[in-house]
Amino acid sequence: MTEQVNNHTLSASGSQPDRQRRNLLRGAGLFGGGVLAGAVGAGGWLKLQASPDPAAQRVPFAGVHQAGVTTPTPQEAIFIAFDVLARDRKGLQETLQLLTRRIAFLTQGGPALVDAPKLPPPDSGLLGDTVSPDALTITVALGASLFDGRFGLQALRPRHLTAMPAFPNDALDAAWCDGDLLLQCCANSRETVIHAVRDIIKHCPDKLAARWKMDGFQPAAAVRHASTPINLFGFKDGTGNPTTSDKQQMDALVWVGDKDQEPAWARGGSYAVVRLIRFTMEQWDRTPLGEQQGIFGRDKHSGAPLGKKQEFDDPQFAADPHGQQVPLDSHMRRAEPRLHGRHDARLLRRSYSYSLGLTKSGQLDMGLVFVSFQANLQTGFIATQQRLNGEPLEEYIKPFGGGYFFALPGVEGNGWLGQSLLAAAG
Repeated sequence: MTEQVNNHTLSASGSQPDRQRRNLLRGAGLFGGGVLAGAVGAGGWLKLQASPDPAAQRVPFAGVHQAGVTTPTPQEAIFIAFDVLARDRKGLQETLQLLTRRIAFLTQGGPALVDAPKLPPPDSGLLGDTVSPDALTITVALGASLFDGRFGLQALRPRHLTAMPAFPNDALDAAWCDGDLLLQCCANSRETVIHAVRDIIKHCPDKLAARWKMDGFQPAAAVRHASTPINLFGFKDGTGNPTTSDKQQMDALVWVGDKDQEPAWARGGSYAVVRLIRFTMEQWDRTPLGEQQGIFGRDKHSGAPLGKKQEFDDPQFAADPHGQQVPLDSHMRRAEPRLHGRHDARLLRRSYSYSLGLTKSGQLDMGLVFVSFQANLQTGFIATQQRLNGEPLEEYIKPFGGGYFFALPGVEGNGWLGQSLLAAAG
């Protein structure tokens, strides 16, 4: 027996134990009402659900927007891109409906399913008998390749969505690029994001084929104290981010709306950019401190703009027209030159560090999973990257993968991810 999509349930069996489990989940508020009704904002929900146990933290699945964009950034992440195996629009719909059910359960938690001993276990068991929510968010985004001729969606492609081109300093590897569908999985602990990815792959073997995967992490201290994270170069990363609690600012910079002249189905979504950037750690660690600070334009210890004292001090670029304090070609000055006030970089960063091991030449394979969300890809990431082309930091970084994607609008009521897109396709 297949469960109704609008219940966002997990089980596909009609056995008595499964019915008992479903009743238990209903009592926990995982069906229809409770979590799925109301569309509480992510920050408000976490405040409401404050718990001394991080594993009990729950981020709402339902809402106008998907979680995992303006939601507080937890410590662990996995980014995994897939090719969709569906042959027609009906198959694509079934894939998105199944993803909706899996994500709804995984992010809200409940008893892990069990089945007959002679069958493969329906749950990996990694989290034990109970799947804890652990602040898990799973954000679904679509790549440009999904809007080809397979599903008849060509006319509905978001207007800036393309395959990611190579910028001057890039060395893109096709094995690490693009994909029909991207999942961004974030949670407090590594085992939670691993469990989530395994669960989705297990339930979608005939629907999704993994294309590339990258694990990311945030410094534990930054997550604990809600401070700006420090990247693997030792500098604070994301100081200039807009405030996610400012709805007006998020509507202007992050969420697609009427202002953006996108297809109507895309309202409430956001362009997602993922860039896999390898750092040349050994070379950086041999670079003098003063040169490092000049490259970033910030004090390495405090994060303050050079010549200032505090991280969030105004750099006052207008009073430093020749770059005597903050060099004109520094990363912070090119990324956000403040020619038009704050947020010349019209995007929200949500980046993670990564560590893969060693390169073929025996160097540390470490770097950054750069992630940004923006309402307009052209005025957001692309304009920012064009300002950064040729910056001194390029000597120490090499982008090699990632892609452009479009994060779907959220799920409201009894809906499912991508419903507005497929409804627009007729």
